[in-house]
Amino acid sequence: MNIEQLRKGIVDFCRRQIEKKQLPHWWRDPILATAVADERFNILPGIAAPGHMLPRDLLPSCRTVVVFFIPFAPELTRGNIKGNFPSDDWGRSLSLTNDLIRDISEFIRVSLAKAGYTSELTPATYNFDPESLTARWSHKHLAHISGLGRFGINGQMITPSGCSGRLGSLVTETDLGEHPLVLNEDLCLHKAGQECLKCIRNCPVQAVTLNGILRQKCNQRLQVNRKKFAARPYMSEDMEVCAKCVAGMPCSLTSPVPVSAVLNDDLPKIPGAAASRPGFLS
Repeated sequence: MNIEQLRKGIVDFCRRQIEKKQLPHWWRDPILATAVADERFNILPGIAAPGHMLPRDLLPSCRTVVVFFIPFAPELTRGNIKGNFPSDDWGRSLSLTNDLIRDISEFIRVSLAKAGYTSELTPATYNFDPESLTARWSHKHLAHISGLGRFGINGQMITPSGCSGRLGSLVTETDLGEHPLVLNEDLCLHKAGQECLKCIRNCPVQAVTLNGILRQKCNQRLQVNRKKFAARPYMSEDMEVCAKCVAGMPCSLTSPVPVSAVLNDDLPKIPGAAASRPGFLS
């Protein structure tokens, strides 16, 4: 399986899953980047968290890191703009998106296994240290290194399909090569030298700052939201969501900075205006 087949495969699979499970149309087509599992990833414990695993820790024979992003539909994202608390649909989308990430990861694993290659999957979320609030496997940092996107001031990964969505990743001993989607240094308007900082103004607890995310403040807000959602019908007790720094942003549904052309790869078509745990740098 080459990169074109893999990218088309996850798009077709995601569409089938949504129809098969009769899910709401809350997602756009996933996008994907791959990177050679080389020494670039050795920096992860220094930039993400001291206990962050390396690709070879998951799979000693790995040759490629695969990172994908499932962007949310405009309707779901825009529905989360109003008020200081996340919308019901945003809360409901958490577990369904986790399921999609798991299913897409398993689809990739099985597809590569048919060609004789082993892969190792990682959980979509909740692989973090509750004390330091850092992940042992940061999909966002892997996405940055792999060229799927770039960090915004809001701590989210801005991709060609925006930052409103979720990430998944895996490692494989298949040699898929280097296939980034982004070569720009930055896709965030502020980091690119333009005016914005809307995500800072929009955070209900001032946890988004120019110097990074105030993790404790963000986590405290997530716990307030979790208790609020637990009292509502159809909600799981572990719904820790917010994403007020993601909805209604110039970077929500697309990159506000033109994305540099990437080798001979065709960038995905972004219709119209169109992992992690929202609010965290991991």
